[in-house]
Amino acid sequence: MRRIPLLLACAVLLASASPCSAQIFHKKKKPNKSTEASNTAEPDKQLYNKAMDDIKHGKQEVGRLSLQTLINTYPDSEFLAKAKLAIADSYYKEGGTSNTTQAVAGYKDFIVFFPFMPEAAYAQMQVAMAHYNQMPKPDRDNDQARLAEEEFQTFLQKYPNDPLVPQAQQHLREVQEVLAEGQFRVAYYYYVKGDRRASAGRLASLTRRYPLYSKSDAALWMLGDIFEKSERKDIAGLYYAQIVRNYPLSKRTADAKGKLKSSGMPIPQPDPKAVAWMTAEQNAPRPRETLMHKSFGIFHSGPDVHMAAVSGTPQMEPESSTLPGTDILTGGGMTGPGAGKSGIVATVVPGEAAPSGTPPAGATTEDVNTAPASDSTNGATPATEPPATTTPDAAAPAAGNGTPANPPATDAATSDPAKTDGTDPSTNNPAATDSAKPASTPPAADSQNQKESSSKKKGLRKLIPW
Repeated sequence: MRRIPLLLACAVLLASASPCSAQIFHKKKKPNKSTEASNTAEPDKQLYNKAMDDIKHGKQEVGRLSLQTLINTYPDSEFLAKAKLAIADSYYKEGGTSNTTQAVAGYKDFIVFFPFMPEAAYAQMQVAMAHYNQMPKPDRDNDQARLAEEEFQTFLQKYPNDPLVPQAQQHLREVQEVLAEGQFRVAYYYYVKGDRRASAGRLASLTRRYPLYSKSDAALWMLGDIFEKSERKDIAGLYYAQIVRNYPLSKRTADAKGKLKSSGMPIPQPDPKAVAWMTAEQNAPRPRETLMHKSFGIFHSGPDVHMAAVSGTPQMEPESSTLPGTDILTGGGMTGPGAGKSGIVATVVPGEAAPSGTPPAGATTEDVNTAPASDSTNGATPATEPPATTTPDAAAPAAGNGTPANPPATDAATSDPAKTDGTDPSTNNPAATDSAKPASTPPAADSQNQKESSSKKKGLRKLIPW
């Protein structure tokens, strides 16, 4: 009997309690996922979000498979462009030679299909960076460096107002520093060996195409020394003058002035733009190269670009296979094919890119030897060289020159009766029929080869009767 009032009191307390306290005695229900807001989104968006989440957590292959499913299943989806770019980014992030190649192909496909989207500039920058990251040291194969130079130049030409332009310019300076360093090492090898022709040709191309190179003053000094030893002090003075004018803060400027003074040539005034450029380069912060860095640098596969320029306009013209002045010859007893060629002495101001297809402003051409001769290396021939003779099969000779092979023309009505009957005169010409006979009959050499092969077969049949 006493339990009944107690139960009634508990019921009254529960009824008067708040809803929050009543939930304590009830198990919390699980939310119904079928009514969530995320389930009401489009299926292509769900697929894209899932793929990006997989890529974020390192599941590159799973994410790319989902993105490819999105592209194939929903060709009109608004996430199509993002999916293509995400696939290329996934390959780029994963790294490796094969994956980087797939990434470059994906970025280029994106540029082709979506050239007007803002992400096209990013895709072009990624293509250039893919080659930049694979760039080896200067003394190795420079294919990746060449490709990186072309891609950075393409980016700067197509997207000049993009926020990534300063980064692309600096990377282009670093790539051109590596290319110039590789060319300088080959030229220095020939310079020490004593091959003036090979060294001068590479140094001239180097100083004209890459004026921002950190050793351009040394290359000009080597060119001046080559021509001075070849007894062409006039051309050597032009290179010494370039050091004084374009690299006034170089340590070789004083020696170059001394060479000009001893030769009796005028000493030019330093270019104000070159002075400002070299001052900015000397004051630019650079990483200090310690002894440990020099010692362990041989274990790194990438090039060292800490000496690359940080200011100035990089070379924007693509490299051509027929650059003027790349084959400069030496005088002073120079013999062999190519003696007597002329060399182009180009004047390029650092910080201003020089055109690579034509000689820059201020370029002068000087003959190295007195006796001109043809050069078989690049196909140049003197103006007095007679034209090449042609065979009768290649071209018909002109009528009426009076030579035995080509008699002068006469009146057809009086001298050639075969032409009056309307027939082809070539059929009545015994020389024409005689010349046509060898073409129809097989040569003797072929018949002899056939006899030899048949005799060999008979000998084999004797040894192996089956």
